[in-house]
Amino acid sequence: MTSKRRKFLRPAGERHYRKLFLLAVEGRKTEPQYFSLFSDRQAVIQIKCLKSNDNSSPEYVLKRMTTYLSRAEIRDSDEAWLVVDKDQWTDAQLGLLHTWAQKRVNYGLALSNPSFEYWLLLHFEDGSNVTTRRDCYDRLQRHLPGYNKNLDTSKVTPDRIADAIRRARQRDNPPSTDWPRKFGNTTVYRLVSNILNQIRL
Repeated sequence: MTSKRRKFLRPAGERHYRKLFLLAVEGRKTEPQYFSLFSDRQAVIQIKCLKSNDNSSPEYVLKRMTTYLSRAEIRDSDEAWLVVDKDQWTDAQLGLLHTWAQKRVNYGLALSNPSFEYWLLLHFEDGSNVTTRRDCYDRLQRHLPGYNKNLDTSKVTPDRIADAIRRARQRDNPPSTDWPRKFGNTTVYRLVSNILNQIRL
């Protein structure tokens, strides 16, 4: 994290077990860069991203998660999340992820419709009238010139994160019970809210 941003740290003297947020993400660059904002050697939580390789389909995102969990236990106090885009994936494919997320209270599914770039866009504006994936991408580049999957994390400040959570919550109304079916919607705010709530304990 740069010196321009307030670090997400718990006050000294209150250090305990560093809660793990285990994230199986669809992307190889953007999502790991984004979530690295919340985790460093001094942070009160730890975030581990299981990144995509050559296959980013929902089935393979889920496989990376279940493979990891079969080899390493996580505590009941930890959280495991699948972070994916709506993209062209079918309801049947996304239904597999939703079914998995319902198995335990510390499992979750964070989906952006159409893509994670929509969640990023909400850090800068309300995201209204985004009608295509290309439109979302172009709108984001107005705020992050030259954006091409590499995220300039210096632009993602705590205040902008708070704005994104507020805007996403307002758009997720009524709250999605499985995943956002409506274009221009995201439930990533639920995951980020959980991370921030843990940091503020």
